[in-house]
Amino acid sequence: MEIPVYSKQGEKIDCVQLDKKKFGTPIRTTLLRDAIIMYEANKRQGNASTKTKAEVAGGGKKPWVQKHTGRARAGSIRSPLWKGGGIVFGPKPRDYSFTITKKAKKSALYSAIAVRARDNELIVVDDFKLVVPKTKEMATTLKALGIYGTSCLIVIPQANEVIWKSARNIPYVKVMTSSALNAYEVLKPKKILIMRDALDKIQ
Repeated sequence: MEIPVYSKQGEKIDCVQLDKKKFGTPIRTTLLRDAIIMYEANKRQGNASTKTKAEVAGGGKKPWVQKHTGRARAGSIRSPLWKGGGIVFGPKPRDYSFTITKKAKKSALYSAIAVRARDNELIVVDDFKLVVPKTKEMATTLKALGIYGTSCLIVIPQANEVIWKSARNIPYVKVMTSSALNAYEVLKPKKILIMRDALDKIQ
């Protein structure tokens, strides 16, 4: 699979060939689904909690005697049947996280990138150097590449504070390093802007 390489000015200057062994295989949709569910589940806090009748304050005294009142038997005013009582089978704090193998995560990442490349949503830039943080210069580059105003993920080879500061005030734009990239982050935005060096690291 061949992908064009653009300059900061939006001009096509070269082409890069994706590794057939990693990106040329059929898209593993089931694996992508499992990976997305995993990343979403790992973000859940699982803090929801309700009280059972043993945890609700009060209710220690029997409301009335067992017999001869004409009313139903009751042992506590905190019964789940009563207003202000406990909750039956309510949620409790729990850990929703789970994991898949490293090999599966890599395979899901390659499939996600292949999907974006196939749909022409992967844009490779040869050089993205900025001397000082300039939001205006970053916005100009995104406009030249035709992706300004849409959700975009910028992938850089290593941490770069200048690029991060230049992009942080632009709506729907996120910056990540190639080492932190995963299938979920690749599939989430509409466009992927990746530096050539970052793509080489992934390959």
